[in-house]
Amino acid sequence: MASKEHHDKMTVEEPIAVSRIDAWVSQMNSHFPRSAASDSRTVFRINGIPVKKSKQVKCGDTVEVSWYEDVLDSIEAQEQPLAILYEDPHILVIDKQQSLVVHPGAGNPDKTLVNALVFKYGDDFFSSDQEFETVRPGIVHRLDKDTSGVMVIAKHRESHAHLALQFSERTTEKYYIALVDGIMPKRRGHIETTIVRDPKDRKRFIVGNSDAGKYAKTDYLVLRQFTTCALVRIRLHTGRTHQIRIHMAHIGTPVIGDPIYGKRGTSIFESCTLMLHALSLELYHPVSEKRMRFRAPMPNRFKQILRNAKPVPEQKELK
Repeated sequence: MASKEHHDKMTVEEPIAVSRIDAWVSQMNSHFPRSAASDSRTVFRINGIPVKKSKQVKCGDTVEVSWYEDVLDSIEAQEQPLAILYEDPHILVIDKQQSLVVHPGAGNPDKTLVNALVFKYGDDFFSSDQEFETVRPGIVHRLDKDTSGVMVIAKHRESHAHLALQFSERTTEKYYIALVDGIMPKRRGHIETTIVRDPKDRKRFIVGNSDAGKYAKTDYLVLRQFTTCALVRIRLHTGRTHQIRIHMAHIGTPVIGDPIYGKRGTSIFESCTLMLHALSLELYHPVSEKRMRFRAPMPNRFKQILRNAKPVPEQKELK
């Protein structure tokens, strides 16, 4: 996989509503991928001065952005089953299976979702033009390898730009379900922290101080509390790496089967895989603008645990 550097310079010529620079660039430049906004290599400038991606732009500003795009120039087409929830000429929505990696990368050179999409769509799956000599699949957002559930995929560049802007401006609505280890502190909860990379382990993230890290907001509702675990519905307001897993561990009830943030050596669920599932996704269709909601049913690995779980006595139900 190679990388290609891009640079764009634009002027805010018309009065606009208050808007972050990353969202404005995504709206004005369909070639700018949403993932580039969080890439440490990306540089934003307003009137020649480097700024954070959250900086607001206003009429008359000269906006510059430099970013790198990973070029997937030799993706092998590989047939793999995909659970399709919805498809039209513009988008594909799937129920991603657990263990399926989204992109090829170190340790996962093939047998990924991208390989399966190349097999299904061939050259139609890639976007390319003379200015941007790239081939880039229409992945708009990602799920971790061991997280299953709803994913939307853009089938052409215009759809990708529209969907990417929705994720960037947080107009999508995402719900997950998780089985967590232990007794939840209360029936409903709101978790609002910052998240930073763990200085002792680069593969982990931790809750940071209020003045450091990336803002993260999570709401949860306990659907059923059992004696050893709980079934929880979670709404993400932000999309930080490992956000749900970090926040659930932060309040003392990590997601069952979590190899990074889970209980080690003390859990009865150590043989389980990750019990996290993207239950539903609501967004605007990139062409019709119709609000649409997609739902992926609870996977069997959840049902197997729930069949053997014992409910807590009624007098001990959470409030």
